[in-house]
Amino acid sequence: MNPLLFFRRLWPVRGLALKMIRRDIETRYRGSFLGVLWAFLNPLVMLLLYTLVFGVIMKARWPGDPGAGITGIAVSLFCGLIPYNVFAECATRGPGLVVAVPNYVKRVVFPLEVLPLVLVGSALFHGLVSFAVLLGVVLFATGSLAWTVLLVPAVVFPMLLLLLGLTFVLSSLGVFLRDLGQGMGLVTQVVLFGTPILYPRQALPGPLGALVAVNPLAWTVENVRKVVLQGKAPDWPGLLVWSAVTGLLMLAGYAWFMKTKRAFADVI
Repeated sequence: MNPLLFFRRLWPVRGLALKMIRRDIETRYRGSFLGVLWAFLNPLVMLLLYTLVFGVIMKARWPGDPGAGITGIAVSLFCGLIPYNVFAECATRGPGLVVAVPNYVKRVVFPLEVLPLVLVGSALFHGLVSFAVLLGVVLFATGSLAWTVLLVPAVVFPMLLLLLGLTFVLSSLGVFLRDLGQGMGLVTQVVLFGTPILYPRQALPGPLGALVAVNPLAWTVENVRKVVLQGKAPDWPGLLVWSAVTGLLMLAGYAWFMKTKRAFADVI
């Protein structure tokens, strides 16, 4: 749980982590004709579909629509789905992270604690690509971008700490509980509907709204919308609180991983 020890152990392997992130991204698109361009095409197509279905066919409107016409509901949904997709990728791939590389566990002296960093980094890359597509659509639809867009890294910082801690725990538990990988698909669906992504938080009744308030992913989604679509500053007190909470969770997840990794070779 010592943050200095955490950085002392992981800082020397930062180069290895970056190389493995790049390899993970390249492996995903290796052999395809368009290669990494698929990372841009997939979110662009999804955003166009959201615009067609919700903006044109259903004629839905999001409360506080930034004035982007039929694209307003689409960008609001997509703005919430970007953080969720990063979370879902880490949650679904996390349980199989160590199990997928038995040679690293048994035959090679390898810092296994770098694997969660690689997964979060790869998921973050795809999130950044989707975010670039979102900014392009908002700029095209409204003609400008709010300066508060620059605050997005600060807003997503607590979520990244949470994802690191979650991935440390899931990658460790996945070695001992092989059914965990199947169960996480169901968990991510529950999180999708338990987070104000497909609906505004104001639509929830009192008790459910209070429950969502303790969801760090919900805080991220709402504040990303605030700084990108509404041009408002984020909830600074909330940022400090959630950074502290998720920072502790990250250190706890790392401590769990380091405590249990000595048993990985016996189980795999």
